[in-house]
Amino acid sequence: MKIDIDNPKISTRERFLEAIVQSAIDYAIISLDLDGLVTSWSEGAHRVLGWTAEEMVGKPATVFFVQEDREQGVPQREMTSALSVGRGSDERWHLKKDGTTFWASGEMMALKADDETVIGFIKILRDRTRERDQADRQRLLMHELGHRLKNTLAVVQSIATQSLRHATSLGDASEKLRNRIAAYAKAHDILLQKDWTGATLRNIVEASMLNMGMDGSDRISVEGPTVELGPQAALSFSLVVHELITNAAKYGALSNADGRIEIGWMLRSDDGQELLEFQWRESGGPQVVEPTQSGFGSRLVRSSLATYGEVLIEYQPSGLVVKTSIALSKVQFRNELAQIENGGGI
Repeated sequence: MKIDIDNPKISTRERFLEAIVQSAIDYAIISLDLDGLVTSWSEGAHRVLGWTAEEMVGKPATVFFVQEDREQGVPQREMTSALSVGRGSDERWHLKKDGTTFWASGEMMALKADDETVIGFIKILRDRTRERDQADRQRLLMHELGHRLKNTLAVVQSIATQSLRHATSLGDASEKLRNRIAAYAKAHDILLQKDWTGATLRNIVEASMLNMGMDGSDRISVEGPTVELGPQAALSFSLVVHELITNAAKYGALSNADGRIEIGWMLRSDDGQELLEFQWRESGGPQVVEPTQSGFGSRLVRSSLATYGEVLIEYQPSGLVVKTSIALSKVQFRNELAQIENGGGI
């Protein structure tokens, strides 16, 4: 309901107030009678909630409260609060005409006549969904940062401990530690370029090759479709590829002039689930003999990949073969984010 500003009985002050109300299009300004029925509905209310004044005047204001709040008597409590203390705060989800919800911030206040008699209520609210989403995301990112920092420190601690434990000399320990941390840092650089939302598997493989001075080498072939990895999966694959290249350079296909490495991956469906199948295959190097005990590098490869799926490491005479089959959803950002939102670690 709007004031008829052309009516000569309407005062200049009333026209002025009506103009203010109708100009505040970012705010829903609604008046109610003592029974909670809508008596006026501003243009802002139309824009925020979707209903027109003609549709809402005379209808209960509870229509734009969500079902749970209606059942719990929230609208009535707001009116009671407005009567007893002068206002009732409104920070909750509300319904729009199209059935969608939005986060609203506002208040309900008692509407009084000149003699201070309460004649109804005035409700003012604004759509704050965007601000709430931004605040929620900020909290989530801070929570995520805490997880990432803890994970990074744990990985670096493990790398340092194991590199020192299995080194043959101080120089050997220093080299292993420096190279492993450099590989980890390079993966972090890639993730930071994409606001820590992930990296492609190809980016991670090529970064590991670059870090080992093998970028552009015709002895390593890389083949596979574009696959986006979440941050933790990207870091894990970075360490895995680094260890495999390091091992190949010392003992495997890259330790002579003729060996080659094939790095490939593919996507396939199995019972409606999309799988990522990754394979590392060496050939042309020295004859391979399965070691009697596994070193830190091989344990790191196995444990990093086993976090996500099945791992097969074969010491074939012709060269080392590593295969893994992983549910694609497990290595993607939305899965990692869901774990954080549910309070789990990554």
